[in-house]
Amino acid sequence: MANILVIDDERSIRNTLKEVLEYENHKVEVATDGIEGLDMFAKNKYDVVLCDIKMPNMDGLEVLEKIQEQPTDATVIMISGHGNIDTAVEAIKKGAFDFIEKPLDLNRLLITIRNGIEKTSLVTETKVLKRKVTKTFDIVGQSEPIRKVLEMIEKVAPTDARVLITGKNGTGKELVARWLHEKSSRVASPFVEVNCAAIPSELIESELFGHEKGAFTSAYKDRKGKFEVANGGTLFLDEIGDMSLSAQAKVLRALQENKITRVGGDKEIKVDVRIVAATNKDLKKEIEAGNFREDLYHRLSVILINVPSLNDRIEDIPLLAEHFANQIFQEYGMTKKVITESAICEFQKITWTGNIREFRNVLERLIILCDREITGDDVLAYAQPISK
Repeated sequence: MANILVIDDERSIRNTLKEVLEYENHKVEVATDGIEGLDMFAKNKYDVVLCDIKMPNMDGLEVLEKIQEQPTDATVIMISGHGNIDTAVEAIKKGAFDFIEKPLDLNRLLITIRNGIEKTSLVTETKVLKRKVTKTFDIVGQSEPIRKVLEMIEKVAPTDARVLITGKNGTGKELVARWLHEKSSRVASPFVEVNCAAIPSELIESELFGHEKGAFTSAYKDRKGKFEVANGGTLFLDEIGDMSLSAQAKVLRALQENKITRVGGDKEIKVDVRIVAATNKDLKKEIEAGNFREDLYHRLSVILINVPSLNDRIEDIPLLAEHFANQIFQEYGMTKKVITESAICEFQKITWTGNIREFRNVLERLIILCDREITGDDVLAYAQPISK
C-alpha cells in the first residue's frame, strides 16, 4: 500500500483515479490545482504523486520543479491530455519518473505506479544502507575554540605523531580522531576504535593484542588483536584513562618497540600503527593516584588536543542546529521544520552537561514532537523534561 497524491483540475479524473487506486488498496488524497497540491505535499508524506500538466494558477511542470526542490524520495508521474514528445522529454529532464497521456490506460498507470513505488523503496533502502556503511564525520562550528582544534588537526594529521585528545563526555573526541585519520597518509588503511572503558580489564589485553588458541578457557582459535587489525592505519584508544595497569605496560612496550605478542604466545609480531588516544579524565591526577603510568602518558601526549565543551562555544549552536536538523530530517524522511530564533536563544541558555551528544538528542526530540516550527516555548517544554 502506498500514499498517493493526485493533482488534477478535472473532477472526473480525480474521482476515477481515487476510486481505482483505493480499490488497489492505496491511500489516496486529491488536490484541485498545483498550489493546493504543493501545500498538501509539504504537510504530508507521499510515496507517489500523479500530477496533471495543464492546470490553472500553476502548471504541472512548475509543481514538479518545486517538489524536486524538497528533500523527498517521492515518485512523480506526469499525466496530460495535451502532451507531446517535447513536453514528455522536459518532464523527465525535470525529474519525473514517467509521462502518461490521457485518456489514461489504467493498466499501464498501475504498472507505472508499482514500478515507482519499488524505485522509491530501493532509493530509501540504499540511503539507509549508505548511512550504516559510510558515516560523515563533520566538525561543525566557527567559534574561536573550535577553530583552534581544526587548525591543530590540519598541522598534526599529515604526521605520524601520537595524539592525546582530552575533553568532557559528548564533546566529539572521536570526531577529532577520525579527522586526524582522514587527513593523514594512512587514510586508505583501517581506522580501528577500542573503547577501553567498555571492555572488562581481564579481556582488554586479548582485545588489543590478540590471543593464541588455548591461551584461556574460551580461546578456541587464534585471534588477531586490534593492533594487528589496524596495521598500517590508525588505532584509536578511547577512554584510555580506564585501561588496567597491566594493559598499559604492554601498550607502552608496543609503542616503544612497534612489536606485540599475543596473549598465550611468545612470537613477536611487528606492527605499524599510529596511536590516537582520548580521555575525559585528568591523567596527571590519575598518575598521582597511581592509576596511570607516567611514562605511557608522555608517550601518548606528543600532541595534546583539548576539545571544548558546548558551553564554551555556544555561538556555534545555530550552525550545529542546522547541521543536525538536516541529518535528522533525512534519517526520518521528514519534511523540514523551521527552527526559530527564539528556539536558538533558549538553546544557548541551557547548560549542556552532555555537550554535543545531549544537544543532538534534544534536537531530535523536538523535531519529532513539534509541528512545522520549533519555538522557544517548545525548547522550554521539551528540552529538559526531567526538571519539569
